[in-house]
Amino acid sequence: MADAATAGKSGKVVIRNIGLLLSGDIDRPILDADTIVVRDGLIVGIGREADLDTDEPDTLIDARQTCVAPGLIDSHVHPVFGDWTPRQNQLGWIDSTMNGGVTTMISAGEVHLPGRPKDIVGLKALAITAQRAFDNFRPGGVKVLAGAPVIEKGMVESDFKELAEAGVGLLGEIGLGSVKGGTEAATMVKWARQHGIQSTIHTGGPSIPGSGLIDKDVVLEADADIIGHINGGHTSLSEQHVCELCEKSSRAIEIVHNGNEKIAIAAAQAALQLKCPHRVILGTDGPAGSGVQPLGILRMVALLSSLGNIPAELVFCFATGNTARIRNLNCGLIEAGRAADFVFMDRAQHTAGRTLLESVQLGDIPGVGMVMIDGIVRCGRSRNTPPATEIPVVVGAH
Repeated sequence: MADAATAGKSGKVVIRNIGLLLSGDIDRPILDADTIVVRDGLIVGIGREADLDTDEPDTLIDARQTCVAPGLIDSHVHPVFGDWTPRQNQLGWIDSTMNGGVTTMISAGEVHLPGRPKDIVGLKALAITAQRAFDNFRPGGVKVLAGAPVIEKGMVESDFKELAEAGVGLLGEIGLGSVKGGTEAATMVKWARQHGIQSTIHTGGPSIPGSGLIDKDVVLEADADIIGHINGGHTSLSEQHVCELCEKSSRAIEIVHNGNEKIAIAAAQAALQLKCPHRVILGTDGPAGSGVQPLGILRMVALLSSLGNIPAELVFCFATGNTARIRNLNCGLIEAGRAADFVFMDRAQHTAGRTLLESVQLGDIPGVGMVMIDGIVRCGRSRNTPPATEIPVVVGAH
């Protein structure tokens, strides 16, 4: 299923009988509520059913005591055009990832485009084209924030101004192009920031031909907004240097599926020890040589919770509210005025965990029973996760 961004409004949606409501807010990860009311794609009410206006909904969903959480956000993907990845010559990867609970993806550069232009006019044209294309087209309903140019030597401040005025709000991973030095990168990061463009820097060893090692000193000097795949993509810096980055930088700590798992755990634990868990965000760094990971974000949540010994409700915040706040997105949190992007989950059938959170902390990924984007149901029982023990049902729709 691939839908245009101009799909109809949701009308009034009532979600009742919620068993566990995860907020996405790391300071208050679980809400004492059993009902959500949505109007035209935005949350308008959260609380107890008796206290909310639930009359005459256009769509009524019985959550059947399952968990409702904000839709997951993949902070690091490499899309190209539509729902196709030339890196793996695979169709439908974004829709497949939506079946893993992801409702928003953020591009770290359209770097896998065959013949990707590296001249300044060409790279700007590609960024603007990608931004426009994914703004107009949502595979599976997923919001793909794309158009992330890979900066090259010779760019000047007016290039960043032009990109920003054209609607580009992201830079691709610094280090995948010809700009690899900390001083030069820092200048361009400042230009980008002045024009409202958020930056991400590659961290660790090279990932594709043309990229190179970006060490801790370059990361610190460049001072990009996001320390991209701090656990390597794929090859990581040493644990000592990663922990030093967590301590010496105040920027976002991005942990990805396609990186070093040992260092992923170390980085998350370092953030907790430094009392800055709000800085941790999650991505997959796919598509890549290791393929497409439709369940990559859920797998990262289970990994960090089980082997990192971090409460599952906090790790879900890494993949939702933390990313939304750092990326300035109107989703990722269950609060009034935010987009009605939800994933309905329950413990997988036959997991050893007695509850969803316990099963995740034991290392099992949950089953997804439904995904909703802008108040519209995009899939029912996931075709990719293990089957959920219980799933929500649409009990009424006009």
